[in-house]
Amino acid sequence: MLNTYLRGHGFFSNLASRLLTRVQVPGVYPRYPLGSTPRGGAEAYLELFDKFKSAEAEAIQLIEKTAGFRVDRAWLDELALATQVVIKSSPLNWFHGRVLYSLLRSYLATTEANESVVVFETGTARGFSAIVMARALRDSGFGGMVVTVDYIPHNKPIFWNCIGDQAGPQTRHSLLEPWAPDRDRVIFIQGWSGEARQRIGIGRIHFAFLDAQHTKEAVLEEYRFVRDRQCLGDVVVFDDVTPGTFDGVVDAVDVVRKEGLYEVETITSSDSRGYAVAVRRGSEE
Repeated sequence: MLNTYLRGHGFFSNLASRLLTRVQVPGVYPRYPLGSTPRGGAEAYLELFDKFKSAEAEAIQLIEKTAGFRVDRAWLDELALATQVVIKSSPLNWFHGRVLYSLLRSYLATTEANESVVVFETGTARGFSAIVMARALRDSGFGGMVVTVDYIPHNKPIFWNCIGDQAGPQTRHSLLEPWAPDRDRVIFIQGWSGEARQRIGIGRIHFAFLDAQHTKEAVLEEYRFVRDRQCLGDVVVFDDVTPGTFDGVVDAVDVVRKEGLYEVETITSSDSRGYAVAVRRGSEE
């Protein structure tokens, strides 16, 4: 009876998810990465959305002012309601959408790249940041694509721990249908970050957002993959640079700073969320 109950409530699949996250067997992924049933009704997600949607942070406003570009807040909030508002113990925060849009638009406004721009991301989740960066590309009039990696499948119907779960399991492709013009500029790759990188043939990465595993070595491995494909002025953004919460990410960013190939600036948007922006220097040219 107990086994039947636990199996019906996704206990074994959630346990497998945690184990697989540590082991990362190539080609083997959790069956229910975000849960096997809806976690709440629409009202619960709307309540969470209302608590954060008007939040502000001086550091984020400064980035937007310095960059000279701001994402459409109504558009961003609509996307966040579908992809960022989740039921979890930690506070919600989608400031990184504003950060990524402003920084990528600023990069595109000053870059001398005359080829299609390649944006690389690890940690796709529901696709929020990938869609934001694709929108920045489109608003800038640049050709190019966003390549994003996650072990969560793109074309398999699952529950996403989001307001859209009320309609039943759906694919990420379907979840992002309202943003099809931007979604269709994104290449979604399923895989653990380490194995997926070995299958990706990218010659140049102009802009990157790293938000997959949060151990020091995992972050550094992703960074090195990007570093070896970047040139003067190219950008890497690190998520969750938060001392006391994600010390592995903090330590990895310290290594990047000491390496000296990038000028690194740390940004704190709240007590529970920080970022680092690394811009490639020209000293090695």
